[in-house]
Amino acid sequence: MDKSSKIYVAGHRGLVGSAIYRKLQAEGYTNLVVRSRSELDLTNQQQVYDFFARERPEYVFLAAAKVGGILANNTYPADFIRDNLLIQTNVIDAAYRYGVKKLLFLGSSCIYPKFAPQPMKEEYLLSGKLEPTNEPYAIAKISGIIMCQSYRRQYGFNAISLMPTNLYGPGDNFDLETSHVLAALIRKFAEAKESGAQEVVVWGTGTPRREFLHVDDLADAALFLMLNYDDGEIVNVGVGEDISISELAELVADVVGYRGKIVYDTSKPDGTPRKLLDVSKLTALGWRPRISLRYGIRQTYEWYLSNRATARR
Repeated sequence: MDKSSKIYVAGHRGLVGSAIYRKLQAEGYTNLVVRSRSELDLTNQQQVYDFFARERPEYVFLAAAKVGGILANNTYPADFIRDNLLIQTNVIDAAYRYGVKKLLFLGSSCIYPKFAPQPMKEEYLLSGKLEPTNEPYAIAKISGIIMCQSYRRQYGFNAISLMPTNLYGPGDNFDLETSHVLAALIRKFAEAKESGAQEVVVWGTGTPRREFLHVDDLADAALFLMLNYDDGEIVNVGVGEDISISELAELVADVVGYRGKIVYDTSKPDGTPRKLLDVSKLTALGWRPRISLRYGIRQTYEWYLSNRATARR
């Protein structure tokens, strides 16, 4: 892939896709192809085929997906499995049919079993039962992985699959009903500070542990692997360290400057007890993250303050 290669970034307005698009632009890639959802419905097979037949991209970053936190996954399970299966099936198949040289598929750490040994190695995939709250989404992502591997085995199609840990950063979704935990905490503490609220309620017990990767680090890893990795086996992308939700809440409160009380609503689900990725495979390939959690939270908080009128909230 060189600077003039025709590159399609699917989902360029989402958290991940926008970061990949920014990274490619910053690195001097000049032939980038993007389409908004209103211009190209990736759940519509004919539209996807027509797009690939017309544009003939050489490389594809498949970052388009329907994503959300525990509440969204619990509330709209049919939407999550249907939309994600349609999007990835249409794009992967069209990429193969219309001569794409290489495709990068973005999965999720939720593909691993709920009680997988920690940290989670790539080989733990399909070794146990999934977390029920996001099973439809996880099943869709697992299907995408197997589809990439199957197209590689049967057709020789060069498709690689990355499994990112929990992501955050500029462009995140701050809607309290559909967001992930870090964006939700930033919004909750920001609003509590501004309103003078005495307490902030956090879902669950605060004991689950999560790993957080800044989306700009993910974009850097995605480009690194697109240029340097050509194997069908999945690759974990994370920082190799985790933090409890209670520690995270305290960190966000400190960054935001909120001094009130933090209360935990134990009637709400915790989700998977721990999700920490083993990133030794990626480290051995020569990549490491650069953005610290505190710095990343501060940057995301400042982005939220500057963009909340137009941010997803």
